[in-house]
This record gives sequence, C-alpha cells and structure tokens, in this order.
Amino acid sequence: MSFDPHSLKFDANGLIPAIAQDCDSGEVLMMAWMNAEAVAKTLQSGQVTYWSRSRQAFWAKGETSGHRQTLVSMRLDCDRDCLLMQVRQIGPACHTNRRSCFYTEIQDGAEVITAAPIAD
Repeated sequence: MSFDPHSLKFDANGLIPAIAQDCDSGEVLMMAWMNAEAVAKTLQSGQVTYWSRSRQAFWAKGETSGHRQTLVSMRLDCDRDCLLMQVRQIGPACHTNRRSCFYTEIQDGAEVITAAPIAD
C-alpha cells in the first residue's frame, strides 16, 4: 500500500504536529508543524523539513545552523493526526542550543531548567 501525505488529518491551517525523537536514545527532541508538502519533501530527501508558521515557509532543519535531522522512520498515530519521526540529530535540536526543546521541568510547582546550552 503506497502512502499519500494527503491522507493525513491536517488541522484547519493544513498542518499536522510532528514530533522528532532521537532514534537511538528515544529522547524527544522537539515538536514542530508540517504540511503535506513538507511531509513529502522529508520522505523524498531524507532530511526533515517542517513548515514555519511564523515565516510561512518551508524550514529544512539545520539549513542555516548545520544541526540537521536525518529521517530514520516516520510513524503515524492511530488517528492519522500526528507524526512521530525517529531521527539522527546532528548538534542541538533546539534553537536555544540545547539538545532538546523540552529542557524545562515543573518540579513542586516551579519551573526548573534541566539542561544547559551545548557549548560551541
């Protein structure tokens, strides 16, 4: 059965949440948005491409920073409205220069930063 990106359930803006997970450690690195064309570009090239809502443009992860994500596998959830991508991450995934965007933890009602930026 061949896959058609248009078979996914996109929101009213034509977007679907896409979670990037390190393929080796299982660490959740980030969440961003994709449209059908970004999904197709990712599957075709093997380099993860998102849709930037703020710029209204495609965003190939790492195109300016060099912190690329290479796709290992793409999975669909049971409702077809969320993607899980297992990736090989080069460098930090977060724009704050941290390995993961999920570096703030709520502990006893307070926000605690759990990871420092990666040194250049």
